[in-house]
Amino acid sequence: MKGTMKMNKQTLNLLKNFSDINMSIEIKAGNTLRTVSVQKNILAEAKVDETFSTDFAIYEVNRFLSAVSLFENPDFVFGEKTVRIGDDKKHLNYVYCDPSMIVTPPEKNITVPDPEVRFRLSQQNLSQILKAGNVLGTPEISVESDGQEMVMRALDVNNDSSDTYKLVLNETSDKRFRFVFKIENFKMIPNDYDVEISSKGISRFSYQDKLQYWVATESSSTYGG
Repeated sequence: MKGTMKMNKQTLNLLKNFSDINMSIEIKAGNTLRTVSVQKNILAEAKVDETFSTDFAIYEVNRFLSAVSLFENPDFVFGEKTVRIGDDKKHLNYVYCDPSMIVTPPEKNITVPDPEVRFRLSQQNLSQILKAGNVLGTPEISVESDGQEMVMRALDVNNDSSDTYKLVLNETSDKRFRFVFKIENFKMIPNDYDVEISSKGISRFSYQDKLQYWVATESSSTYGG
């Protein structure tokens, strides 16, 4: 059938991940997925193997993925108002939503102005700090330097007496800083990331040229001094 395509597991997993950032998504023609949180403090972009032939919007991504899971290896036929999922013997027509109903990303990606901090965050360290934060119930994650070693912490910046987890990074910096993130904004798929952080309030986590997340830092962040 004309316009028929498959979606691989990796792309479906990316849609699942992006649904944690925003329950809705607008997909543009091409091979790039982008989403932004309703609060506009997380932006994500991924390159995928598929090339979408048309623009369309899904209001509830998890519901869409559940519909896809009804089939083992379905074909997707993207029409003007619906996508047909399945094959000739069994299929369903999933209706798009109006893009004006959902929060969509800006046309251009965010630039990270003059990032003062750059480091490699391994998949192991990312998973470890998130696990520690979830175990302790801490609301924030920080990236810090005392002018020598760099560390990450799972902590509560508003409670000095709360439990804190410290992870020493294999990085050094001659600058003093503490960049604070809400743990709920760390939505990254586990990978090794190149991280850039700017004191202007924004950071970027990039995996090769395939996957990027821009995450806002919190107002309690400090740099220098």
